[in-house]
Amino acid sequence: MAMNELIFLVEEAPEGGFTAKALGESIYTEAETMDELKKMIREAISCHFEKEVTPQIIRLHFVKEELLPL
Repeated sequence: MAMNELIFLVEEAPEGGFTAKALGESIYTEAETMDELKKMIREAISCHFEKEVTPQIIRLHFVKEELLPL
């Protein structure tokens, strides 16, 4: 049975570029651009799952940390 959805937390890396970490799975990838990151996520998923159980939906949640001075 195929997994319905896989969620990734996407953050800007402090040294530049982006990182993506899957929730509930051991998948992590990084890239310099958002287009490159999307490609890397697809490649990581295809390596991690057998074709029959590949998620049907890939959802990206963008996390941005911002500090507010008092």
